[in-house]
Amino acid sequence: MISIDVTLLMHIVNMIVLMFVLNAILYKPVLGILEKRAQKIESLNGDVAQFEQNARQRQAELDAKMREASSKAKKALDGARAQAQTAGAEKLATIRKESDSVKEKQLAELRSQMEAARKELQGNAAGFAQAMAGKILGRSLDA
Repeated sequence: MISIDVTLLMHIVNMIVLMFVLNAILYKPVLGILEKRAQKIESLNGDVAQFEQNARQRQAELDAKMREASSKAKKALDGARAQAQTAGAEKLATIRKESDSVKEKQLAELRSQMEAARKELQGNAAGFAQAMAGKILGRSLDA
């Protein structure tokens, strides 16, 4: 049975003192530690957000530089390709001109050789005809 006497008052005083002592020794330091931890986590979250923003910004800058470098490389490649095509076309034109010149020279040489051969054959045609007739007739036609 519960009795109300001096011990009850001592228990109440004891509980109040214990509450103040525990509050001073345990509850406030733990609350302080939890508050510092929450502030540190908040600070770290802010740092993480800042790092992520910096990373995105640097990635965007890197992408822009890559696009610019790619564009420059493409322009340089196109320029080199156009220059090579121009040089190739000039070289081809020069070679064609030289080959046409050589071809015309050789054709003229062949024409002159054919003309010389024709003149030689025409000059010897009477002698060949006489020799062939002599062979066909089986005797010499020399007069």
